[in-house]
Amino acid sequence: MCPPRLCLRPGQTLVAQPRPEAGVPEVAFHFNAPDRLAYACRLLRKAYLRKARLFVWTADSDLAKLDAALWTMGAGEFVPHCRVDDADLLRSRSPIHLGSALPDDRGAFILVNLRHDMPDDPGAFSRIIEVVTLDEADRAPARERWRQYKALGLEPQRHDLQLAPAD
Repeated sequence: MCPPRLCLRPGQTLVAQPRPEAGVPEVAFHFNAPDRLAYACRLLRKAYLRKARLFVWTADSDLAKLDAALWTMGAGEFVPHCRVDDADLLRSRSPIHLGSALPDDRGAFILVNLRHDMPDDPGAFSRIIEVVTLDEADRAPARERWRQYKALGLEPQRHDLQLAPAD
């Protein structure tokens, strides 16, 4: 199989594949999550196993709950993470950061948005994952974020969790 950005065609030398436009993130809406924090924990575990670096943007009121949920996952399912107010050494070694304010070094992370607002500069992230529950109070702001992403020329992808196979 070819390396991610290169491929050989018969009779040709190495040809670079086109790169996505700089500053144009992939945006994916994960709809119909029965429980936002439980789904976020599963998503973060999968991302950790794939060696991704993520920033989870959440409301102050949910930050401690998410942190605790990640610490209390089942045996063998620990997800290394830190809060943005943890020590520098811990932050430098943690693949997943949790915070209620967006980080300065945004390009280093995939954003997982558990809030009702949109990041002020979506282009600073390579990818954005919006988690949306079944609750109408969550769905209405998600529809507005979808429209805002579209207005910026982005093409959000829709992932209906009720149609997806269980992990």
